[in-house]
Amino acid sequence: MGGLSRRQRARHPGRPRVLHTSVPTSEGTAGVLLTYVRDQVERGWSVTVACPSEGWLGYSAREIGAEVRWFDAAREPGPSVAEEVGRYVRLLADLEPDLVHLHSSKAGLVGRLAVRSQVPTIFQPHGWSFLAGGGPKAVLAARWERFAARWTDHLLCVSDGEAEVGRERGVLAPISVVPNGVDLERFTLTDDDERREARRALDLVVDAPTVVCIGRLSAQKGQQVLLDAWPEVLRACPAARLVLVGSGPDEQVLRERAGGLEGVQMVGPRTDVPAWLSAADVVVFPSQYEGAALAPMEAMAAGRSVIASWIEGIEESLPYECGAMVRPDRPEDFAEAIVRRLTEPGLADAEGMRGWRHVLATRDAAEAARRVSQLSLSLVESRPRRRGP
Repeated sequence: MGGLSRRQRARHPGRPRVLHTSVPTSEGTAGVLLTYVRDQVERGWSVTVACPSEGWLGYSAREIGAEVRWFDAAREPGPSVAEEVGRYVRLLADLEPDLVHLHSSKAGLVGRLAVRSQVPTIFQPHGWSFLAGGGPKAVLAARWERFAARWTDHLLCVSDGEAEVGRERGVLAPISVVPNGVDLERFTLTDDDERREARRALDLVVDAPTVVCIGRLSAQKGQQVLLDAWPEVLRACPAARLVLVGSGPDEQVLRERAGGLEGVQMVGPRTDVPAWLSAADVVVFPSQYEGAALAPMEAMAAGRSVIASWIEGIEESLPYECGAMVRPDRPEDFAEAIVRRLTEPGLADAEGMRGWRHVLATRDAAEAARRVSQLSLSLVESRPRRRGP
């Protein structure tokens, strides 16, 4: 994909050049990033998105007017980091951005090693990497975040809990909290007729009680816990169906586990997420950790009851009257919560309506994007881009 010429990218007063970078290219991180891009493009800013070519992020960003540079990078840190940093340095020299906004831990690693405060830099973890597990890897990740704070003009967190965890681990960059919002034009309230129509369109059993789980197939998202709970659900609701939407590193393991269970369907990564939410009676998120999960709020925007892990990053955004929160390590609690809502559809529908009202009143993605753009502009105006080493 060709880049713009330097003449085309020449500075204009009030038109900063912003470079967003992400290694995740689908699901929550990509969705949040895209709302920021849309707002900044609509402001007339020069916006570039650097990301891998897999997934939908780059293509969607291009459709709404951003320049896109393919930046293929491994999802996890490893031997490729040095080469990735070198490529990012060359990208910076070509684009000469006024602000760099790094999304998720891998982009935060590569980007800050390349930028090193030469350009105002926002880092947005979308969930701290040191929460992904224990042992030496988590210790090293926490040490890196403390060190990299010196190259972080602003840390953008999506929940008070995420910000507090960062402070507790000694990440001392200036922090702002901007909760994730929902695209209320894409995720809309749907009724029973639309639920049945969505099931027909998706080739699901129209009359079967249906549970949907959307997310990257990984240890973080906890689908294994949900599969462990499923036999108990089937004992109470033999006709129930479970649909897992997404892809990821645990896909093969989960497919093998799902193959031995009745009523489980894995449909891979999908861009028509609103349709799958419309098809659901209940939406389940068994995450083990989160920064501030966006998917539960999207489910609430569709008017669906939500069952989720009781963890930081979800509890701030899921009022108790909109579903249920259970311990992330207890499949039996997930099963009990699911069965209750499948056997009491009136309860699930009432929770869904309350969730819809909550999101409508408090979680508009457009407002969150405006706040991020205001922060970005203030950083550009307070510290112009430095030249040279």
